[in-house]
Amino acid sequence: MAKSYYVKFDVPENLVSPIYESLRVAVETGKVKRGTNEATKAIERGISKLIIIAEDVEPPEVVAHLPIICEEQKAAYVFVPSKQELGKALGIEVTSAAAAILDSGDAQHIIDEVIASIAKIKDGKSEPEAKPEPEAKPEPEAKPEQ
Repeated sequence: MAKSYYVKFDVPENLVSPIYESLRVAVETGKVKRGTNEATKAIERGISKLIIIAEDVEPPEVVAHLPIICEEQKAAYVFVPSKQELGKALGIEVTSAAAAILDSGDAQHIIDEVIASIAKIKDGKSEPEAKPEPEAKPEPEAKPEQ
C-alpha cells in the first residue's frame, strides 16, 4: 500500500518497535489518550509528549490535520505503519488512527530516544538549506571599510 500524503517522513523500521513499546509502557505507567479527537485536543492544549499517527488510515482525511497542527504547536509526532498494531499497543481490541502520550511514565527514556531519532531524520531534510547561511558573513567586508 502506498504511503498517504499526510506522512511527512519515513520512520526507520528499527524505530517502530520502540515506538509501540513506549506506548505500551506509557499506557501502564503514565497517561495516554486514544484516538484522533483526543490527540488533537492534546496537541492544541500543549500537553502531549509524543503524538503517534498510523499510516494506513482510511480515509486519510481523518488524521491528515495532525502533522500540520503538530508542526504549528511544535509538538513531537511520529508515524507507525499499522492502525491495528497501534490499537494493540494501546491495549484495546479495535484499531486506532492516533494516540497521544501525555505522561510517559517509565517510558520516558524510550520516548526521548525516539524523539531524538525523529529530529535527526527531519533535520536531515533541512540541513543543506541551513548550511549556506552561516558561510555568508557580511562582517569581514564591513571591517575594511571602517
